[in-house]
Order: sequence, then structure tokens, then C-alpha cells
Amino acid sequence: MYYIYILKTKKGFYIGYTEDLKRRLKQHQRDKESVRLIYYEAYLTEKIARTRERKLKYYGSVWRALKKRIIA
Repeated sequence: MYYIYILKTKKGFYIGYTEDLKRRLKQHQRDKESVRLIYYEAYLTEKIARTRERKLKYYGSVWRALKKRIIA
């Protein structure tokens, strides 16, 4: 599986992509003091996951729509 994920940090939000979500979250915990997973999506193919990550990072309307759903 391939994952896109959103973390809440002291500075704001972080959007990332990984094949191993548990391992990646542990890495973020070491790098930053206060990191919390607030959302993730799982995909079968890497191409679809990377496309979704790119849309969230670079198309503001996609991020705003998702943000409305997950942060109330």
C-alpha cells in the first residue's frame, strides 16, 4: 500500500507520502517535538498516491476542500 498523510505540527500542517506509514510517523516524531497524525489515505498504486499528494500540496482548492472535511 501507498499512503498520503497529513500531520499537524506547531508550525502548521505537513503533507507527505510513504509506503510505510508507521515507520514514517516514527521518523517525524524524532525530528519534531509535537507531531500528530490527523488524516491519511491508502492507495494500491504509487502513481495514484503521488498524484493525490501533489494535488494537495500544489492546488489550494483541493487542500481547502479536504481541510474543511477533516478540521471542524
